[in-house]
Amino acid sequence: MKRYDLRNLKDNFYDRMIELMKSDLKVGEVGIFLFEIGDFSPIQKSADVVKEQGHELMNSLKFNEVDWTIVVKKKGS
Repeated sequence: MKRYDLRNLKDNFYDRMIELMKSDLKVGEVGIFLFEIGDFSPIQKSADVVKEQGHELMNSLKFNEVDWTIVVKKKGS
């Protein structure tokens, strides 16, 4: 399991999240991605990105007042 803090990227974290899922997670491994939610639109978009990449969204939850976490399991290609 790996944890990635993408809060510094604000709402521009999607490309970095995809890159990390492709290059840093092994098949079957779980990654926890932390990002800022702002207007809440990143929550659905992040779930869509995970699905588009062919991985499993295992959990999505509010971390504190401004941050959100998603838990992703990398699937094989």
